[in-house]
Amino acid sequence: MTDNQDLIDLVRTIPDYPKPGIQFRDVSTLLLDGPAFRRTINRLIALVDPASFDLIAGIEARGFIVSAAMSYALEKGKLMLRKPGKLPGKSVSIDYALEYGTDRIEMHVDAIRPGQRVLLVDDLLATGGTAMAAVKLLRGQGAVVEQALFIVDLPDLGGARKLAAAGVKPEALMAFAGD
Repeated sequence: MTDNQDLIDLVRTIPDYPKPGIQFRDVSTLLLDGPAFRRTINRLIALVDPASFDLIAGIEARGFIVSAAMSYALEKGKLMLRKPGKLPGKSVSIDYALEYGTDRIEMHVDAIRPGQRVLLVDDLLATGGTAMAAVKLLRGQGAVVEQALFIVDLPDLGGARKLAAAGVKPEALMAFAGD
């Protein structure tokens, strides 16, 4: 992680959202600043070797924003990992636990070819529940997932350790202590 104080200053903290005790790190304020968003995407791109992956998978919803911008800049295909019922074709899904409940993500069954290398992208890494579900879902369809990028990491919640233990290198532009 490099010094990204210019970006850190644009991330808003919302206390007690979505439930008491949670300090929600909101990147929407960073996304409102066009030049800062461009710097964010450029810095994320600098963390990867574009030759090391074929597709970029973005997790709904903020992960779509980041992955779409990276896909455009790198001329890579973009795979959508969606909430249930949003995909029109045949899909495969996985349930997972969040720090404040449960959820499910899904993808089209024909979105990847076995052996395709996929870079996972989302806005924030907390407990790792969503990211780990995405990795399991992608790998279950034959993808090779070795790296995941995030704007924000909450290292105290252990998501980066879970990804690393699963053989996925997690990287983020910034980290915030606590939850």
